[in-house]
Amino acid sequence: MPAELPYAETVNYWRTSKSAASTWLARARAEIVKVGGNILGYATGFDIVRGRAAHMMAFELRSDRFKVMWPVLPSKAGDERAAEIQAATMLYHDVKARCVSAKVLGTRAAFFSYLMLADGQSVSELSTPELAEAIPGFLSGRRALPEGRAE
Repeated sequence: MPAELPYAETVNYWRTSKSAASTWLARARAEIVKVGGNILGYATGFDIVRGRAAHMMAFELRSDRFKVMWPVLPSKAGDERAAEIQAATMLYHDVKARCVSAKVLGTRAAFFSYLMLADGQSVSELSTPELAEAIPGFLSGRRALPEGRAE
């Protein structure tokens, strides 16, 4: 996630839904299941140290595991409930679009930034040096999968 997040009020889906965040998250999980995925876990949490909330969903598609971490943006007006709904709405739309892409491009290509590595991090959570270090394994096909499975 970027170091400085934009205010929720400046991003799409601000106060556009009357549905609860839990409804949008359930819809995202349903999209994963619809394309043959298996939900491994999901949560909404708050990092007290950083003062940030996020929605998380882990799932398996084909032989790969993925983890989505979607931040709840800070609200300039302090409307945390609306920001939480907005984040869940964005997560849903992102997951749905990637599910459509997966049908054409394949799951790994569509969800690559969410690909979960052996240590539990997703590709998008890696720093540039860590990603550069992991690339040779991806290219050679020797990438370690979760639970020690080899590809």
